[in-house]
Amino acid sequence: MKKIISSLAIGSLVLAAGISAGASASAATLPTLVISGGSATYGLDPAIIVATASAPGVVKFSAAGLVVTGCAEVATTTVTPFVAKCSWVPAAGGATVLTGSFTPTDSAAFTAVDSAPFTVKVGVPVQGVISPIHMYVDTVLGSGTTGALAPRFGVSCAITSEFIVGQTIVFRVYGNNSDQGGAVLDSSNVAKAYIEVAGVANPIPMNYGNHSGASFWTGVLKTGATPLYNTLGLISYKVTIIGKPQTSVKVLATKLVYKVVDGKKVKEAGKYVMERISYYKTVKLPTPMAGPVGTWKSNFMPASQLTLFAAPTA
Repeated sequence: MKKIISSLAIGSLVLAAGISAGASASAATLPTLVISGGSATYGLDPAIIVATASAPGVVKFSAAGLVVTGCAEVATTTVTPFVAKCSWVPAAGGATVLTGSFTPTDSAAFTAVDSAPFTVKVGVPVQGVISPIHMYVDTVLGSGTTGALAPRFGVSCAITSEFIVGQTIVFRVYGNNSDQGGAVLDSSNVAKAYIEVAGVANPIPMNYGNHSGASFWTGVLKTGATPLYNTLGLISYKVTIIGKPQTSVKVLATKLVYKVVDGKKVKEAGKYVMERISYYKTVKLPTPMAGPVGTWKSNFMPASQLTLFAAPTA
């Protein structure tokens, strides 16, 4: 009797162990999915988003919460690393959150999983101007400072975005007007030019003039003890140029001319060769057109934006 009971007990233990082992063997593994890539410039070629999984399967790519067109079911490679790629055209510039959802090929061995959010910064034009005015803006250290406030390497007019309280910030602006065939923005075609600085009550006027043989627009922000500007940190500013009313515009056109090589007209089969070139022609307007308005506001990364620091101490 004892022998029978012992056999039953042993059989029960073996069965229980078998069930436990089977359950453990059938438990699905949680895979990993990592999103990378996606660096793009808005309005240009597509960017490639890369999903790397720890098992083969398919990936659904999303950008800003919406499934990327054509990337709802992208198969990974069949060998490690298990990679899936998605060609993505950003809908806007700026920070965009990319995510992926992974469905494994072997659903018995692996479970579905979502990636962690991956944020990319879609590039936007640095100068963010309003056509037809195009501007270039930089800031330089004004001359005349000495001691701790003197230029670090002894050279004034160095282009920089970092200044110390007590230094003079000079804004330099160069510009062109595409409506006038790329004409330089100078005092003959500009009605007003100014800089608005956060924390400064009145706009800073800009003047056009000769600066050691080069002519461009300048505006000055003096820093120092109150009432001068002395707010530490990033300096938020916007440059605005307003053109004078225009009575004519230059329109891009084309015309046929003789092809010339080394100063001689080219002949083929006894005939002169013609080629088409582009040029601007002036078109008079029946009524004057309001002057164009161009603006520039820095969208560099914070480390590259205009910043004011406290004066160094001994």
